[in-house]
Amino acid sequence: MITDLFVYAIPLRTRFRGITVREGMLVRGPLGWGEFCPFPEYDDREAAGWLATAIEQAVVGWPMPVRDRVAINCIVPAVDPIKAAALVRASGCATAKVKVADHPDSLAEDIARVAAVREALGDDGAVRIDANAAWDVPTAVHHLAELDRAASGLQYAEQPCATIEELALVRAESSVPIAADESIRRAEDPMRVAVAGAADVAVLKCTPLGGVRRSLEVAAAAGLPGVISSALETSVGLSAQLALAGALPSLEFACGLGTLALFDGDLVDNSLLPVDGYLPVPLTPPDPSPALMEKYAHPDSSRTEWWLRRYDRVSALLEK
Repeated sequence: MITDLFVYAIPLRTRFRGITVREGMLVRGPLGWGEFCPFPEYDDREAAGWLATAIEQAVVGWPMPVRDRVAINCIVPAVDPIKAAALVRASGCATAKVKVADHPDSLAEDIARVAAVREALGDDGAVRIDANAAWDVPTAVHHLAELDRAASGLQYAEQPCATIEELALVRAESSVPIAADESIRRAEDPMRVAVAGAADVAVLKCTPLGGVRRSLEVAAAAGLPGVISSALETSVGLSAQLALAGALPSLEFACGLGTLALFDGDLVDNSLLPVDGYLPVPLTPPDPSPALMEKYAHPDSSRTEWWLRRYDRVSALLEK
């Protein structure tokens, strides 16, 4: 079924999620290559969904799409306002997702960054923020009000708090729409988000959810408008996210699939970078370049062995 394994390490342009180098694996099957890249802190059980996605891509294939291109949001890391505005202007995207809550006293920096993004986008653009579950409920309610003013209206706030119960409380007290990310992809029962009245939008990440087909089931169960978002993959893994965005019956929002701008390299010659704010929906995964595979092969043999052992353990879990 899987015939080849390859471990990579690609530097990032900006620290993101606390890392400066993205590590992962490619796995090859009869239909091409898939990507297995769960973050190191995830245990084997959680990593199993990531491997299921790679196997679907390399062995099974994707359902047919209902659209041929997808609108993309640019992503603005926790950078200064000047750099934030420059990233937005260079992206060609009409929607920007701004990282906030990078540290406990970040509110003033977050307000300045969000205001700069709004100015760069203009009045017609959409600004959304992502707090990565950093706040408690009172902090979230207060900070969302401030950031909503700075943005002249936020499209939504992604995962301001950690739990479904907290999201429901924030949603009841704030006028800013709430999007659930971790509460869906790390939950046993994604339906709980909708039932709890915890969110207005479901952020769906095909890679950790277990593939395009599984993600379509989760989207239907959640019963909320969906946004497809990257899990920081190379173009190989990002193609699965685009396949999901292409197959989702309804897609109201721009998707968070412009993350290759954060990478200082890729594994394919024609990287999946947005053009005029859009990405095409692929029918098959892209082939990695042998030259780029050689360039970004993991230089640390101990880390390569760590990934290979991880693959073996997670494969065994999927076979049970």
